[in-house]
This record gives sequence, C-alpha cells and structure tokens, in this order.
Amino acid sequence: MGNNSNMRARRKPAPNPSNPKASTKKTIWMIVLLLVLIVAGGGCGFISATMSNLPDVSNVRPSASSQIYDVHGNLITTVHSTENRLPVPINEVPKELQDAFVATEDSRFYSHHGIDPIGILRAIWVNVVHSGVAEGGSTITQQLARNAFLSQDRTLKRKISEALLALKIEQHYTKQEILEMYMNQIYFGQGAYGVQSAAHVYFGKDVRDLTLAQCAMLAGLPQSPNYYSPFNNLEAGKKRQAVVLGQMVKYGYLSQDKADAAREADLGLVAKQEQTHENNNASYFINYVIAQISEKYGDDAIYKDGLKIYTTLDMDAQNAAVAAMQNLPTMYTDQNGLHQPQGAIVAMNPHNGYIVAMVGGRGDDAFNRASQAERQPGSAMKPFVYLAAIQSGKTPGSIVDDSPVDFNGWRPQNYERNFEGNITYRYALQHSRNVPAVKIADEVGMSKIIDLAKKMGITTLTDEDNNLSTALGGLTHGVSPLEMAEAYGVLANGGVKVQPTAIIKIVDRNGQVVEENSIQEKRVVEEKDAAIITDMLESVINGGTGGNAAIGRPAAGKTGTTDDEKDAWFVGYTPDLVAAVWIGDDYGSETLGITGGSTPAVMWRQFMSAALANTPASDFNVPASAQAAVSEGHYNPVKEAPKKDDKDKKDDKDKKNDKDKNDAISKDDDSSSKVESTDSKPSQSKSKKDKKKDH
Repeated sequence: MGNNSNMRARRKPAPNPSNPKASTKKTIWMIVLLLVLIVAGGGCGFISATMSNLPDVSNVRPSASSQIYDVHGNLITTVHSTENRLPVPINEVPKELQDAFVATEDSRFYSHHGIDPIGILRAIWVNVVHSGVAEGGSTITQQLARNAFLSQDRTLKRKISEALLALKIEQHYTKQEILEMYMNQIYFGQGAYGVQSAAHVYFGKDVRDLTLAQCAMLAGLPQSPNYYSPFNNLEAGKKRQAVVLGQMVKYGYLSQDKADAAREADLGLVAKQEQTHENNNASYFINYVIAQISEKYGDDAIYKDGLKIYTTLDMDAQNAAVAAMQNLPTMYTDQNGLHQPQGAIVAMNPHNGYIVAMVGGRGDDAFNRASQAERQPGSAMKPFVYLAAIQSGKTPGSIVDDSPVDFNGWRPQNYERNFEGNITYRYALQHSRNVPAVKIADEVGMSKIIDLAKKMGITTLTDEDNNLSTALGGLTHGVSPLEMAEAYGVLANGGVKVQPTAIIKIVDRNGQVVEENSIQEKRVVEEKDAAIITDMLESVINGGTGGNAAIGRPAAGKTGTTDDEKDAWFVGYTPDLVAAVWIGDDYGSETLGITGGSTPAVMWRQFMSAALANTPASDFNVPASAQAAVSEGHYNPVKEAPKKDDKDKKDDKDKKNDKDKNDAISKDDDSSSKVESTDSKPSQSKSKKDKKKDH
C-alpha cells in the first residue's frame, strides 16, 4: 500500500480542463509557429523561383557606342543609340577615380560579398540623423546588378533579385572586374554612360587623362546625374565634389591637403556645344559609312557593339570640299527648307580607291547626292566615246567632220549651233562638240561604248541606253557623282579600276579585327589608251571648255551640261586625286543658267587646289607606246596649219593613217543608217537627245 502511495505521489497532476488561459496561449503559439513556417516556406519558394529566373551573369555586355576615325586615326564622331557608352579597361581608369567611387558609393566594397548589411544600416542612420546621404545603401555590386540586368522600379521583387544577382556576380567575377563593369555601366548625365563617355562630354579628354578634381566631380554624379551635372548646376556639382573628396580623406585614399587643392582646382569643363565629337562637315560621309555597316552587320553592330571604324576620310580634303560648296548659287528655297540648286562633291585616291572627301548636299538633309543621286551627266559621258574610238585604232589627230547629220529624223546640234567642218578628235573633245561625238559613237558602236563605261564603273546603264543620245549623256537613269569619279579614276590610274571604299578596318570592342579591306583592282583599259585619252582631257582644261578648272599642275577633266542647263558637271583628275562635282535642282525642273565649265569647274579648281596643297605636282605617266599619239591633234586642221615644230612628228605612216580616217568618215557620212537597231527608234532618241548639250 505504501508503494502504491509513493507512486501516486510521483504521478503528474492531470491538466485542469477548466484552465482556459493556458489553452489559449498554446493555441496562439501554434498559430505563430504555423505562420512562421508558412512565411518561411513561401519565402523560400519565392526566393527559389526568383533565383531560377535570374539572368546569366557570365556575360555582362552593355551596349557600347561606336567610334569613326579618319584616315589619319583621328576621331571624327561617336555613334550610339540611346546610350552613349565607350567601355574602357580598368587599367585605363585613374586609380584616383576608382578610389573616389569606392569611398563614395561603397566603402566596404573590398570586404563584402555583394551585400553589405553594415553599409545598409549606416546609410539608414545617416538618412535619419543627418538628413542627407554621404553614401548609398546599395553596394557597387548591387548597383551593377540593377543597371545591367534589372529595371529601376522599387518593388520588393526587384530588391530581392538585385541582392541575389549581386551574390552571383561576386561569385563569378573579381573585385577589379566588378568595378570595371560598374564604371562602364553607370549614367553620368548629358547622355553619357560610363566613365570614358563622361570624360569626353564634360572635359573633352580621355578618362586616363583626368585630374583629381575631375575624378571627384565624375564620381559624385551617378547619385543624381542631372542635378549634379556641372552643365546644369555647377554650384551643386561642386558641393557634391567636396563630399566625394571628404569621403576619400575619411577612408584613407587621400590626404586633406590634396583634397583641399583639388577642391580649389579649375575643373576644365568644355563648352557644352563641344561635348560630342560630332563633325558636321563630314555628316554625309559618316551616314554613308553607317549605312554600309548597318547593311552588312545590322543596326546593332554600329549602334550597340562598340566598334572602332577606321575610314578613308581625309579631313583636310573634306573641309576643302565643304568650302568649295559655298560657291553654290541659291535660286530659291524649297518646301523642305533646302536651298536650290543642290550640289555634290566626291573625291577618291585613284590608286587605292580611298574616298577622301564626300559632300552630298547642303543643309540638313539625309539624301546623299554624291552616292545616291542619279543625274544626267551631259558631255561628261564623252570620254567613254572617245576612249572606245582610241581602242579601235583612232588617235587624237584623227579627223571627224563637224557638219549637219540626220539619224532617222534626229539632227544633233552643237552647243553653239554652228559647225566647223573637219576637225581633230582632240579638238572635238577639247571644245565639247556634240555632232562629232555622235558621229564617232555611230562609227564605233554604242554597245562597245556602253560595255566600256560599265567596266569602268558606271552601273546604271541599261539596254535602253543603247542609242546615240547616250553619247551625249542622255541616259535612262542617270549616274551618281561617285560612279563618275570611279570611272574617271580608271584613267588617272593608268587603266586600272579600283573599287571605291570608305572603310579601311573595323575593330570590335575586344580589339579583334572584324573586317579589313584590301585594294580591289582590275585592269579594264590598256595603259596606252588611258594615257592617250588623259592627254586629250588635259586639253579640255588647257584651252577648252574646262579652262576654269586649271590648277597650275597637270590635270585632266571634262565638263558636262544637260539640256536647258538643269545639270552641270565637272569631273577631273590629277595623277593623285580624282573628283566629281555636280550641281542641279533636286526636282530637275529649274534651269541653272550655268554650264559645267563655269561654277562646277571653279568649285573643282578650288577643291583640288586646297586638297593637293601639300602634295607635290607630278606629270601623268605616258608609256612609250603612247608617246607618238599624244603629240597629235593639237590644232584644228580647218582653221590653221600644223605648227612647224609639229611637222617633224608627222611621217608617211601618219599621213596614210589620216587619209584612211578621212576615207572612213566620208563613207560614214553617206550612211547614217549605221545607227544600232535601238538607235533607230525616233521616239526613244527624241526623249533623251536634247538632254546632253554641253559646254
């Protein structure tokens, strides 16, 4: 009984079901525990789901601006879409700028792992106690995560994603790599993203050349770029600069003396209008290059991939072309606000194809008349006629009858409305006689002339152009100044065609060569024939319709004027440079009142004189096989006898050749039906034949 009594004594008292307080407490704790488990589980699930949707941090590649350089390696302009960014490696960023960012934005950057709880608490304390922020709560890594991968909204989801991404970034990259990406990513105001663009915009220099004062100013901008921008609010910007310098002193990056000196130093701000490298003098060329790259690689390549594009442009020549365009007369202003007539100048090196200058018009206009306009060339087409004749065995001294002729109802006229009888080929080209050119084209055959022009670079010719009016420049579609320069460049280069190019090399943001252009050349005309026609075109400038183009050194060229003087040209070259000048009304409706030998020739002379100012004069190369021919035809046989000093150049063979040529002309004069089949269509001829008179 005792034992039973002891057992009963040790037995726990039964709960008192009548104690409601204890029961309620237990229930509350169970509910709290359950809620904690639910929240924790939900949070884990949310975090797990968020982590699975985080972007890949292995390739932080922000959009980067592309830079276009001239032939000497000087920057012409920077091209970008919405973000003007020029990434640079961290070894090109001054240590003072790196320290300024760390001291101001994330003083514990080198010790935390992406998230800094101490920094967050400190930022909160400063906000509350001092009503200002000396440093942000987000780490540099978090800011990189936000700017590179996330939106700028303030939702809880974005905050969690930012923290998780920061952890991933810290696992994947070194601190130096993170700092480099951060400095290339952030926004500095005035359209500048990254430290290099910011250095260009505010100080007109590369980031590696910044002073301590300038570094401190830049490091203070990301917190509020527009407010602290020295362009918008210099006083606020200077106060922010002082905060940055104070932080650098506080964390041991700088002595107080250096900070004080930097605070007082001149910032060296550039004028606001100088903040970009945009070169308006080269806008047509720049757009030409951009269009070529976009067509080949897509728009993102030029606007986001950070290419370095090395071009053929010579800014001295380009500025000379822009200056020459000032000679354009103004007849009226059209509905788009553009002065009319318009004009174009394009020049290239005939030996390597480098386009050294390009002006596609005047005014703010996207249409590039140098490369896109297809205009009637007038008598600038005649060199192809005479070259084809030279290839068939004619010489500058060959004779052509400048007399009335009728081709199935079409009676071509000379510009002066007169006739000079028997004249030499040289004289006929020198004075741009229309009737002789048509007769020569009829004899040679338009199909040969068209094939020759195509080989030399004129791509717009069609089967419909196989008629005699084409000999005087009456084309179906017209031709661009660039193609005219390319074709004449064949003659300047001794008969070798070189493909025009505007781009020498393209390098990507990693320094890898994307494209490097080599000279593409092909012989399309024999050197002898090119030398002979060049010598004839020298006569155009020396005593012919192109007298206004004389530049005091060997030069050759041809004028071109269409019917009613709606288009006027001068295309010419020296051994070193070829250039085409065109003037015309955009709408082809207004008479200019000028010829190719007037304003275009003057513009050509002004451009070439300036562009070649530092290039020694040189003679055109005349091979031995062309020496005899180039001495011929320097007189009009109808009006004057051969000069005495020329007689020793005439031998019996020459006389026999002249007799044969005269016999051929007589025979052709009796047979104007020798026009090619397509030439015999009166309606087709009449539609073009009056678009090619020239002087």
